Amino acid sequence: MQQSSYRLTLWLAGLAHAFSHMFVLFYATVVLALEREWGLGYAELFALSIPGAVLMGACALPAGWLADRWSASGMLAVFFFGIGAASILTGLMDSPIGIALGLALLGVFASIYHPVGIPWLIAQAPNRGRALGINGVFGSAGTAGAALVAGFLAQSLGWRAAFVVPGVAALAAGLLFLWAWRGGRLAEAAVAVADTPGRFSSDGLRVFTVLALTVTCTGLVYQSMAYALPKLFDERLQGVLGGSVLGIGGAVSLCYLLSAGAQLVGGELADRYPLKWVYLGCQVALAPFCVLGFALFGAALLPIAAVVVSLNVMGQPAENSLLARHTPERWRGKVFGAKFVLTLGVSSLGVALVPIIHAGLGQIGPILLVLAAVAVVSAAAAGFLPRSGRRSGPAGRLATAGTGD
Repeated sequence: MQQSSYRLTLWLAGLAHAFSHMFVLFYATVVLALEREWGLGYAELFALSIPGAVLMGACALPAGWLADRWSASGMLAVFFFGIGAASILTGLMDSPIGIALGLALLGVFASIYHPVGIPWLIAQAPNRGRALGINGVFGSAGTAGAALVAGFLAQSLGWRAAFVVPGVAALAAGLLFLWAWRGGRLAEAAVAVADTPGRFSSDGLRVFTVLALTVTCTGLVYQSMAYALPKLFDERLQGVLGGSVLGIGGAVSLCYLLSAGAQLVGGELADRYPLKWVYLGCQVALAPFCVLGFALFGAALLPIAAVVVSLNVMGQPAENSLLARHTPERWRGKVFGAKFVLTLGVSSLGVALVPIIHAGLGQIGPILLVLAAVAVVSAAAAGFLPRSGRRSGPAGRLATAGTGD
């Protein structure tokens, strides 16, 4: 594939990744405005987002299957148009049930990106770890932008604008993607790399078994933090932010912007060092920072929250490289779909924890102790990964061809 085509692929995959995180997280900030406007409790309103979070994971497997059977680029076009239309529809709803239905539809279309877009990018990447790191920065930027965009639009134009305006932007991005795809500026890559097995190996089965647990844990941490952080800052940064929805959104965005560079670092590490140790190191470091975050109030909480988010996402390039290395090309969509059923579906229990903990304890802070325990389990499981070759990039593929990770 020509370099210009690869760059376009990288940018469009990144934009889709940003949207996949951004659109499902608008409600985590909008709910603070609805709480005041509708006079309903936070736990009651937040629970409306749980079906969408579950569907975002549950629909990942059929999305990956459709990409394998039909077209990855076609599925990404469906993603852009579907998520835009669903977001606009959510902004037009007038009742809690309507909001829940709109968010559920958002979850269905948001589920397409991860099992489709990541294998689509991997197949064309000359440096797998770097490409995944750059793609991860877009994902973190999307998560960061969600709180800021939703906070700004909700405070200046009303909560409906927080869904409708981005929805229109997604439809425009869909037209751009369609122009690039149908105009032959993108290609359905079918690149067989040296370290991609023709069939599942014993090491591959071991990797899948371990990652089935670790990706559930890391996904639970990610989902819980992404949804709980606006409320955590609302409770613990009152003296700093004064309860402003825009201020809370800005603080959340700052945390995720600071964490964006972590995925670049993680991608470079995945290209240079054994994948197992890059992945394991991130898991081991996560738990103590979760505990520290639980103990802190005020401005000191901000950098620690950013470190927690950073460590959680830093290992993702190594995680995806491990999975891709042990997956036959023809199975990638389905395997990544299964992964994101766990990461975004089963781990949506983390989203359910937010209203449960807040309703039961009257505050959201203790969720950080739960996440510390989850991180310990993830680190213990990652220790059972097979030993890794040194790199996920081209040189690493030649060096590790025929060897186990």
